Amino acid sequence: MFSCALRATHAGGNAVNRPELVTFIRQRGLAVVATRGPDGAPQAALVGVAATDQAEIIFDTSAASRKCRNIQARPEVAVVIGWDDEETVQCEGRADILSGAERSRCLAAYVDQYPDGQQRAQDPDIVHVRIRPHWLRHSDYRPDSFAIHETRLDVTAEATGQPEHLG
Repeated sequence: MFSCALRATHAGGNAVNRPELVTFIRQRGLAVVATRGPDGAPQAALVGVAATDQAEIIFDTSAASRKCRNIQARPEVAVVIGWDDEETVQCEGRADILSGAERSRCLAAYVDQYPDGQQRAQDPDIVHVRIRPHWLRHSDYRPDSFAIHETRLDVTAEATGQPEHLG
């Protein structure tokens, strides 16, 4: 059983504890990222993901990949994390291709999750993508803890450890 359940509430607006979201992502390490192709059709890919302390989702990919081209043209993406233990998080957010200081900061989180990512980062064909989730749905389908909660995240907030509330 997964011991780090996300907490969300409906009273007074939805809330999510960002550090718990970070832990959820880090414990799983895989996600399905969905983008829209040139014709608007959905395209999905399984990727290895890491999370920064700010709950940014990071992955690497080839600059020539469909998902990279799709993100450059249409940065809105959907992500599903977790599926094998009846607990999932679905996210929607905005993705960007990292460069400069932001790439270095996010690469550190990625290499913590995937040490071999440091070697891949030296390949000029590899880019790092950051997703900043702005909506999520936490679904717990386990019989003893069934719950589904949706929340919006303040993408400009710092990771304070406090729940973030919808306005």
